Amino acid sequence: MHPLIQHIQKITSDSAINGEAILPFFKTKTFRKKGILQEQDERCLSYFFVVKGCLRLFFVDDNGAEQTMQFALENWWMTDLNAFRSGRKSAYTIQALEETEVLTITAPNYELILAEFPVMQHYFRLIYERAYAASLLRIQMISRMPKPEFYELFQSKYPEFLQRIPQKILASFLGFTPEYLSELRKKSIKMTNNSQ
Repeated sequence: MHPLIQHIQKITSDSAINGEAILPFFKTKTFRKKGILQEQDERCLSYFFVVKGCLRLFFVDDNGAEQTMQFALENWWMTDLNAFRSGRKSAYTIQALEETEVLTITAPNYELILAEFPVMQHYFRLIYERAYAASLLRIQMISRMPKPEFYELFQSKYPEFLQRIPQKILASFLGFTPEYLSELRKKSIKMTNNSQ
């Protein structure tokens, strides 16, 4: 069974999903490591479901620094949702951090799939609720927690990120300098070794 159909079943608890009817709304695309799926300031025409690999969403600030806002691993979705729904230019770039396979859906197909399959409305609502909650938690953690505690919590919740995402990019997501993240990692490894 396709990973997207499995994910829809898992999120909605509906095992009667018609994969053969749903999958034709999507196209499969692959991107090399560092490949660009969406350029900042270009029209946002696609919504991406990660089948295999890892994506990041970022923007370049006025000083030319990249600010990473989101990551997406397997079974995660990514786009600039405002731009996708309105057909406007994206405020972000989406880049593959590994060789990545995605399913893409266009805005017209997205509207059609929601109209034809009520389960997809339910699925996307649950996806958005989870993403919104995660976004609020990240903002709270960045603004209220001491940095070492924030890093420990992030490490415990998302251990895969630490192995798969380059340190410089992860630092920009966490709001740290790469040097500070390196220090925290060394301390964490030292504490783990001492406790064994």
